[in-house]
Amino acid sequence: MQAPGSNGRSAAAPRGADVVVIGAGAVGAACAYFLASKGFAVHVLERGGVAAGSSSAGEGNVLVSDKVAGYELDLALYSRATWSEELAEYADRWEFEAKGGLVVAASAAAGRALLELAAGQRQRGVDARDVDPVAIGDFEPHIRAGLAAAVHYPQDAQVQPMLLTANLLKLARERGALVSTGANVVGFDLRPEAGGRRVVGVRTSQGTVSCGHVVNAGGPWAGAIAAMAGVELPIMPRRGFVLVTEPLPPTINHKVYAGEYVASTQSENLGLEVSAVVEGTQSGTVLIGSSREHVGFEAAMSLPALRAIANAAVALFPRLAGARVLRSYAGFRPYSPDHLPVIGSDARVAGLWHAGGHEGAGIGLSVGTGKLISQALAGEVTDIDLEPFSPARFAAAASASA
Repeated sequence: MQAPGSNGRSAAAPRGADVVVIGAGAVGAACAYFLASKGFAVHVLERGGVAAGSSSAGEGNVLVSDKVAGYELDLALYSRATWSEELAEYADRWEFEAKGGLVVAASAAAGRALLELAAGQRQRGVDARDVDPVAIGDFEPHIRAGLAAAVHYPQDAQVQPMLLTANLLKLARERGALVSTGANVVGFDLRPEAGGRRVVGVRTSQGTVSCGHVVNAGGPWAGAIAAMAGVELPIMPRRGFVLVTEPLPPTINHKVYAGEYVASTQSENLGLEVSAVVEGTQSGTVLIGSSREHVGFEAAMSLPALRAIANAAVALFPRLAGARVLRSYAGFRPYSPDHLPVIGSDARVAGLWHAGGHEGAGIGLSVGTGKLISQALAGEVTDIDLEPFSPARFAAAASASA
């Protein structure tokens, strides 16, 4: 069976390239597209199939609403502009839907926190519009009554993540990139040079690909890939579940979630965290999340987590109580300990670059990440300063705590 979006082309791995991209998820596909658009000879290596990892197990969020004021929010706004400007002509390919978001709060205290968050976001350029509590039903007629506060985010959007990944790779191939599926990376060829080492090739189950640069876009496996080059990268998996309902009559107009979701994205808690995240799709199904927990790569279904997600959704939209769930699925989000993605070159191994650690925001941030990686690899001044996202910050933190 051919991988989605491969058009029958799964290039034999032993080929040279300017840049090898490890990982055929959304972030890797975006890196491949923007690098190939700049004229780099790109070879994507993927041990499974296209979008076989985290990109097949998310909701397709393109959000600015869930980012606190700071560097990640700046990246989200930059990515959002890339979606609607540079990539606008391809929007239908990945079902880009500018539906907007509605974030709500049930208690007075949560409402104050939500409005404070929105005020800070507005100072960074977010279109965040406070909603009078009595008008919440105008946005979502089926939402529960009595909510204390809400904020409308017109910039929030949604894509179909597997279509996104497959079509970005298709666009990259049209620009000369090669994509090898079933090519498991097993190591790097490193050459000694003054002051350290340089990557000159990637060893795979299909052979070795010589290259000048490697972009590690391995999602939750990025830490293991970095270790093959002898460097530590503290990216680890954080499991999350999503429920999918049967097709329903129009029920939910926006991406709707409880304000506590923002806090959960920034949480250090290793245990189960659940907050209501609900949205409809073009097919009529409703996607329901979200959970987060550190359990390694344990993929088994957790009935307590699924029940908690369903209960939170019904508490927000009582009409969902009678809906049947068609399926549920689990995915592993690439967690970074300081909740910032890792984007940029690794000073410990020349030619090694990282593009990961986006946790649950990888779909929305993928295109901004790929564009910035392509600029940096081309030696250009990047549109956003990559210093805050540099992998060097972890080494600096380790030295400071030693």
